[in-house]
Amino acid sequence: MGKIKTHKASAKRFSVTANGKVKMFHSSHRHNTGWKSAKRLRHLRSSALVQGKMAANIKSMVK
Repeated sequence: MGKIKTHKASAKRFSVTANGKVKMFHSSHRHNTGWKSAKRLRHLRSSALVQGKMAANIKSMVK
C-alpha cells in the first residue's frame, strides 16, 4: 500500500503539538520592520494555533 509523503515546505512552517493541535509562527516579522510598531512586532514573535479545517489539511500534509 502506498504512503502519503510529507510536504516538506509545510513541515518547515507548521508543527503538530502533543495534543494534536497545529502550531504556526506569524509572518511579516523578517523584513521592513523599521516602520512596524514595537507592539506589532512583539505579537508577531509569538506562535499561534491554526483553527478549523485548515488545521486538518495541514495535519495531513505534515504527517
